[in-house]
Amino acid sequence: MMKQFLCLQLLLFLGTFSVCSQDISDHAIGLRFGANDGFGTEVNYQHGLGDNNRLEAGLGFNSGSSASSFRIIGLYEWVWALEGNFNWYAGAGGSLYSYKTKEKRVENITIESQSGTYIGGSGAVGIEYNFDFPLLISLDVRPEFIFGDYNNGLNFDLGIAARYRF
Repeated sequence: MMKQFLCLQLLLFLGTFSVCSQDISDHAIGLRFGANDGFGTEVNYQHGLGDNNRLEAGLGFNSGSSASSFRIIGLYEWVWALEGNFNWYAGAGGSLYSYKTKEKRVENITIESQSGTYIGGSGAVGIEYNFDFPLLISLDVRPEFIFGDYNNGLNFDLGIAARYRF
């Protein structure tokens, strides 16, 4: 009886959002600026799959004086309409990271260069605004659970993006 009740609640919950969905852009490309462990800037692409679903792919990169790194991320997202031109979205996917540190010397001690690769499970929750011209801005958080030699654990990436819709 309890299982049937929970299933009914879930169907009503999901049905509410499907009624509130709106058409989303077929494509959008732009930049996402985040702050997760050095993966600050990301070239980002969104591909609409229907009225309220899309794929999002990103290539993040960073190059500094002590290390360089890149990240590839892919997400499947659901989009729901709010008031006016606002939408909110949630999604899940995966990521692949690679980094390389440079050799450095600290107080007569040489720290060797290191490199590594990580894989991760990623999520996304955010809000976006579609202007009346082809611009989309968004603010989101991406929790990511990564696995690798140097860093295992949960990271949160807060980001803001601007994309051209076409």
